[in-house]
Amino acid sequence: MSHVIVGVLFLNAVSAAQADIPLKVEEILTDQGRYRLELTGTYSNSDQTGLFVGEPLLIQTGPTSFVVIPTQIGQIQNNTDTLVGSLGLRYGVTSKTEITSRVSYLFNESRQVGATGFSSQSDSYVADAWVGISHEFKGDDQTPALLGFGELALYENRGSGSSNLKSTLIGLTAYKAIDPVVFAITAAYRASASRNESGANVKPGAIWTISPTVVFAANDRVSLSTGFQWTAKQADSINGQSLFARRTQTSLVLGVGYGLQKGSSINLSLKANTSGGQGADLRLSWLQTL
Repeated sequence: MSHVIVGVLFLNAVSAAQADIPLKVEEILTDQGRYRLELTGTYSNSDQTGLFVGEPLLIQTGPTSFVVIPTQIGQIQNNTDTLVGSLGLRYGVTSKTEITSRVSYLFNESRQVGATGFSSQSDSYVADAWVGISHEFKGDDQTPALLGFGELALYENRGSGSSNLKSTLIGLTAYKAIDPVVFAITAAYRASASRNESGANVKPGAIWTISPTVVFAANDRVSLSTGFQWTAKQADSINGQSLFARRTQTSLVLGVGYGLQKGSSINLSLKANTSGGQGADLRLSWLQTL
């Protein structure tokens, strides 16, 4: 197969980092015995009006990873800025399997206008820590390649309380390379168990995502990608009572990847909600093979 640069969306969708430049699509997993460092910064802004039932904000730190921020009940207008920094490390166990880990730190500032006037608040804390595994079940030949991944939350902080070992994520990615284009689709499911937050029994709702993507290799260093993401969020519940209805949204996702040097690259992506509300996410990541 001829050399193809795999862009930011396809790269992240299969939970892999970039290999040496130029990159073959069959090299998306970390080489056996090697490490990969990933540093990611995500900025999200949201402007909501008439938010009365406390629907949480989903800040996307990766194609299948989210930081969940609960909102207050009874807000009339809410404008929020959120910054999330994530540090990840991957290790190639075999040529087809890698283990992954990441930790995220969050800063959040929100401004509300309601019946009682104007108010603002800010907060910062370690948002979560995850470990996971990725495995290639099938290579790209006459039929698309297939990769699976799973993650376990070692620690989560939703602002109203922290928990350990309460959330899991599983997913599959299929892709097919037809030089200079890669077609990919990722589906993932995140489930969360009940936990105690501020003296109440809270069960975060499940999250489903489906993300088709097309990546075009412009040259041996630059790749461009486009796609969309469908997300469904089940209602959170407190003491067995749902806080809101199941919510779905469709977002446009655009990205560009650039190879800095051998074993190093940067990736930029923008996700904008096209079905209304909840703003946009801008994500920049740097990947380095060690």
